[in-house]
Amino acid sequence: MKLRTFKGLTIPLLSVAAGFLVGAIVMLLFGYNPLQNYANLFNGSFGDIYSIGETLRNMISLILTALGFAVASKAGFFNIGGPGQYLFGWFGGIVFALLFPHLPTFLLISGSLLMGAIFGGVWSMIAGVLRAYFGTSEVITTIMLNYISLYFVNYAVKAWLAKKGSDSSPNIVAKANLNTPFLKSITNNSTFNWGFFIALVVVIIVWLYFNKTRSGFEIRAVGLNEAASRYAGINVKKTIITAMLISGLLAGLGGAIDGLGNFQNISVSNNLPSVGFNGMAVALLAAENPIGIVFAALLFSALQIGGLSISVYSNTPSEIVDIVIAAIIFFVGIKYVFELILAKRRKKNNFSVKGVKSR
Repeated sequence: MKLRTFKGLTIPLLSVAAGFLVGAIVMLLFGYNPLQNYANLFNGSFGDIYSIGETLRNMISLILTALGFAVASKAGFFNIGGPGQYLFGWFGGIVFALLFPHLPTFLLISGSLLMGAIFGGVWSMIAGVLRAYFGTSEVITTIMLNYISLYFVNYAVKAWLAKKGSDSSPNIVAKANLNTPFLKSITNNSTFNWGFFIALVVVIIVWLYFNKTRSGFEIRAVGLNEAASRYAGINVKKTIITAMLISGLLAGLGGAIDGLGNFQNISVSNNLPSVGFNGMAVALLAAENPIGIVFAALLFSALQIGGLSISVYSNTPSEIVDIVIAAIIFFVGIKYVFELILAKRRKKNNFSVKGVKSR
């Protein structure tokens, strides 16, 4: 068990190390100091309580969108619809909070989060139904649904929520805000909010779902072999739809938490939220393990938040962090190269040990 865990950690750790190495080489080529910049990055993400609060808050949506991608991936599907599902969840959460501001705090927040999750889940389930009953590629449908969600939400915000001449909805009432005065006081007015603890609870629930429930087993079985699962009596169509529904629920929940805890409103946007794509990278780095996703999200969040400080403390452009992130994703994508190198090394070591024994 320990050996399997070590092997599972080797590729992600090598990918991260290689990503940082590539970033350092690029900095050196352009005349920047990589050691100083990485120190500034660390300081910007963990240097004080405010930075820690921002880093932890930024993890929330990364964790939830990564979990959503992981659920679909376990079922054998590549759900690229995270950005659209996150956006729909953000929209649903804000709409509920604006429509029912007089509800008690618990009901208002719970209802907003539930509505956001449902919006994201239903949006993702469309691709699941098309895949289950018509064999439509979920890659194509989720990409299309991403842009439909972007333009629909922009229209809805402008036409239904925003005041005349504005591109943003009104702010939600204070009692719907997940970033409470208590959390502000202990994190020096950062945007850290209760959504972080919700995300950690969801991580545990997803882990239990995959490892302790029949439905979770069926999703993993369909992902491994759809034909064999059907022969074993598993309702494959139902499982496909369930996996895509849960995937969207998680991404939508991430959007709703960001809407309530970070933005407090929703605005017209020119681009899809990058967090959905970053969540995919987090899931791939963590090998779709729910517990690993927490640590991968912490790394990506630290890079994103700390990267903002690089250009503040030096003349190095903050975009250098994007190169590091891209390199990490690249090395995760070619993990088979690392696996081949490690396999050859193990084979060589085994041969050496046998040679010594034979003497």
